Amino acid sequence: MLSWLIALVFGAGIAAWLYPKRWLLGALRAVAIALGVALLLDAPAGPRHPLPPLVALDASESWTRDGDSALWREARREANALTPDSVLLFGDSVRRAPRTPAAADVSTRARALAERALGAGRPLDLITDGELDDPAALPGFPAGSRIVVLPHPAARDVGIVALDAPRAAVSGDTVELRVTVRADSLATPSGELRILLGGRVLTSVPLDSIPERAERSVTVRAPIAGPVGPSVLDAVVSVSGDREPRNDTLGVAVDVARAAGAVLASTSPDFDARFVLPVLRGAVALPTRAYYRVAPGQWRQDGSLAPVDERTVKGAMHDAPLAILHGDTSYFGPPRTAMTGSLALIVPSGDTTGEWYAVDAPPSPIAGALAGIVWDSLAPISVSPRAPTGEWDALTVARARQYDRRSAVAGGSAGGRRVVVVSASGLWRWQFRGGASADAFVALWGSIFDWLSAERPDPRAAMPAEGVVRAGDPVRWRRGTSAAKDSLVRVVLRRRGTARDDSVTLRFGGGATVAQTDPMAPGVYDVRVTGGAAVLVVNPSRELLPRASTVKAGAVGGATAFGDQPRLRDRWWSYVLLIVALCAEWLLRRKRGLR
Repeated sequence: MLSWLIALVFGAGIAAWLYPKRWLLGALRAVAIALGVALLLDAPAGPRHPLPPLVALDASESWTRDGDSALWREARREANALTPDSVLLFGDSVRRAPRTPAAADVSTRARALAERALGAGRPLDLITDGELDDPAALPGFPAGSRIVVLPHPAARDVGIVALDAPRAAVSGDTVELRVTVRADSLATPSGELRILLGGRVLTSVPLDSIPERAERSVTVRAPIAGPVGPSVLDAVVSVSGDREPRNDTLGVAVDVARAAGAVLASTSPDFDARFVLPVLRGAVALPTRAYYRVAPGQWRQDGSLAPVDERTVKGAMHDAPLAILHGDTSYFGPPRTAMTGSLALIVPSGDTTGEWYAVDAPPSPIAGALAGIVWDSLAPISVSPRAPTGEWDALTVARARQYDRRSAVAGGSAGGRRVVVVSASGLWRWQFRGGASADAFVALWGSIFDWLSAERPDPRAAMPAEGVVRAGDPVRWRRGTSAAKDSLVRVVLRRRGTARDDSVTLRFGGGATVAQTDPMAPGVYDVRVTGGAAVLVVNPSRELLPRASTVKAGAVGGATAFGDQPRLRDRWWSYVLLIVALCAEWLLRRKRGLR
């Protein structure tokens, strides 16, 4: 009503000023001006009246976790009973439902549905199993909306949520895997967890019973035994009475190498050496071996903790394309002569009296990866008294409340190979904090290892960048160092079990090292690119995993719907009345002798 009040005050004021004592002329002018202002403001032309709600049906794949279509059929009947109009489907997108809709979407997103309802000016009746990916979108629904939840019946089901595994491994090594499983609405009995490589069982471990709606992480050590090249590593869980078999297996691609691409040796193992290793294995995807000196002359191999002769460690470090030496950097002799490949020297600080804070990333080959770090959020570290030297500095540190600054990371090329020296310890605290601090830890070490390993080019033009890929996720690709100058890379994919080849073109624009393509259907794909082959594993969608309901049935929404009240601009009589008022005023003025 505010728009009408403004229009009436404006019209009455101007009419009173123009015709102070001619009431009939003033009334006609007031009506004309008030109508003009009201049209300009698009004032309401009548009371609000309720509009029939739009009916939207969740079309996600999670309906089918019951093993049959009973719950999906009930949801369709509920939707058809609520409206004579066509039903909207939502999940991956919002669209009109066909005659026989299928529950096949690999996500359940409702935000686009809220925008559709607001544009139509109608509330929503949303029918779902309660497992929305974005429940925070519900307050944005138009006022008067409601949710109808048809929950899944209680069932026994366990699914694999995550699989942390190295992207590359050396044949014959023992790797550590971390498998996370989740139970549905009923507790599950004891079962078995198996690890397979290329379809062959590597190891199996018992799985204890899991309470309802609980998660459990299991650490498994498995010996890598298989042919050299890209292969598929699967984690498979088996539990008696399991309802949904499609979420019992989770696979990742692993490159099995004949020899290590990177070797880490620590003469004084600590948290820094422990936290650096996953970055080396995961972010850079190098087949890695690690050795720890646990006592004078006694070495253990990471993973299996098997005893290793010191000469074996020295030989592995000497032959490694990328050698990382942590602790006493002169243990095997002068490092630049004891190793032949790229070299990272990590010198722990013995000074525990002072705290240093990372404050800047000077221009260097790795500065781009560190550009987004919020330095104030990082934990303090310890720095060796002697600052490293090189062709460039990568990380500047300063004492708290003092102006003493020095370099903590320096690098350069020497004798045709790349060398980085890190004279700091306590960097593991960044990773331990999680969040943006953990991202800074991965960015620092990942960029260091990326730069060091660039001297050892991967012959493949591109390879999958992510470990676990699920249906509905965009596929990310990492450019190989051998294709650093190519902005376009053609990838040929063949899904196993079919004879048809598909291809996609990756565009690495602006010097980017990662490109993204559309989601793909579940399956194992053999990948061919210039320079070699790879494997891409697309797992079933997250909709098939056991999940708790994220919404409750009832009224939702508070946003004002557009178009739920008639507007003056849509009424033809408003324009006629305006013209009649102006014409009547003109005739009356002429009759009274006014111009």
